[in-house]
Amino acid sequence: MGKEVSPLTFSREDRTRYRLKVRRCLDVFALMLDAFGFDAERPMTGLELELDLVDADAEPAMRNAEILASLADPTFQTELGQFNLELNARPRLIAGDGFADYERDLADSLGRAEHRAQKADCSIVLIGILPTLTPAHTALENLSPNPRYRLLNEQIVAARGEDISLDIRGVERLQATTDSIGPEAAGTSFQCHLQVAPEAFASYWNASQAIAAVQVAIGANSPYLFGRRLWDETRIALFEQSTDTRPDELKAQGVRPRAWFGERWIASIFDLFEENVRYFPPLLPICEDEDPVEVLHAGGVPRLGELRLHNGTVYRWNRPVYDVMNGRPHLRVENRVLPSGPTVVDMLANAAFYFGLARALAEEDRPIWSQLTFSAAEDNFHAASRRGIAATVHWPRLGELRVTDLVLEWLLPKAYEGLDRYDVHGAVRDRLLGIIEQRCLAGRNGAVWQVEAAEAEQRNGLDRRAALHAMLQRYAVNQRTNQPVHTWPVD
Repeated sequence: MGKEVSPLTFSREDRTRYRLKVRRCLDVFALMLDAFGFDAERPMTGLELELDLVDADAEPAMRNAEILASLADPTFQTELGQFNLELNARPRLIAGDGFADYERDLADSLGRAEHRAQKADCSIVLIGILPTLTPAHTALENLSPNPRYRLLNEQIVAARGEDISLDIRGVERLQATTDSIGPEAAGTSFQCHLQVAPEAFASYWNASQAIAAVQVAIGANSPYLFGRRLWDETRIALFEQSTDTRPDELKAQGVRPRAWFGERWIASIFDLFEENVRYFPPLLPICEDEDPVEVLHAGGVPRLGELRLHNGTVYRWNRPVYDVMNGRPHLRVENRVLPSGPTVVDMLANAAFYFGLARALAEEDRPIWSQLTFSAAEDNFHAASRRGIAATVHWPRLGELRVTDLVLEWLLPKAYEGLDRYDVHGAVRDRLLGIIEQRCLAGRNGAVWQVEAAEAEQRNGLDRRAALHAMLQRYAVNQRTNQPVHTWPVD
């Protein structure tokens, strides 16, 4: 959904034309997969980081436009809420010191943004959900003014035909209704992009699906929403519900949600794009002038703009991406399950674990998805979102076990192996995966720290609201040290 759009309305003819154009793009994509040279010799990686702005009282600060204008940096963009920003790191190889380069770049970029934010009387926080948010902060008027967000909001609400309902049952329960997708802005994520060859895409996507639960469990950082303690990674439930275009009747009929784990292992990336076209009506039927068939026959590289735009409005937790860079097409897995924060080094540890483990599992002779049912992978994902690092998951040949035991005994060695195949320097590998190991041994990730710190503030006499504000202020101080969250003091 990075595509810029102008305010407009759509006619029946627009939707018919767009549907035909998307299917034409899909046909061309199939031809390209059979005979085109995709860029895959040196697989690049990419990172996207969403962040929040808060004022001196730890309240959300609606100042992203002001800060973006001051930064004048194309690596920063708006996000859905006026209290959100997005940072896109420059893609790179992770061989050698690639992760160290990422750390320097992210630290430098965030430092520049923090400098501009302070001039606007606010600061930056990397966190899955701001614990100080209220429903008023996510109202329609607080969406970023970029037309694409208003248009997307109109189309999702119109498709649903009624207000959006939130009903999240965790340690406590949150029930709310909203007339916009504004609550979606509450969740901020850390997204990992992994470029893969067409013939390997299915293996990497399947591996990513299989380990999504483990990623969420050890990286959870979103235990509070609107003052309620819900899931350890409440962002998952929030996103699934706030983008749901289905009224209750369509849910009862089994119509698929737009924020979707999926329903099967795949044999090709084409399976995912074809499912998107077959199952999901277009939200933004905007056509481009390109005729992909003519471009392909002329020896060019089609942009497939309509297919890409449609793909951007189907919110898979591991999304397939087709893109064109420097005149060459490539494919990526966009891993979207992780929350923002707590620190840059914590996020890079999460990224190293993902990249290494995904590669090791994708290249195994007997792949994990031949032993794990897809429904079990989905059940694991939601169990991990609820319980976080304390979750129990099912794993082939091991049965039910704590996710920390699974990581320490079985998956961390594979992540080391995968990073070695990427030629990551040993010291870089050991530092980042060592953070994952210590996090599991301590049983403390961002969600655990937030809950323990907030409860400590309440024991000191603060009510819930004041405790969450005090906790967030301490969180922000700890974050600036770039020390891993499992080392942060609670009291």
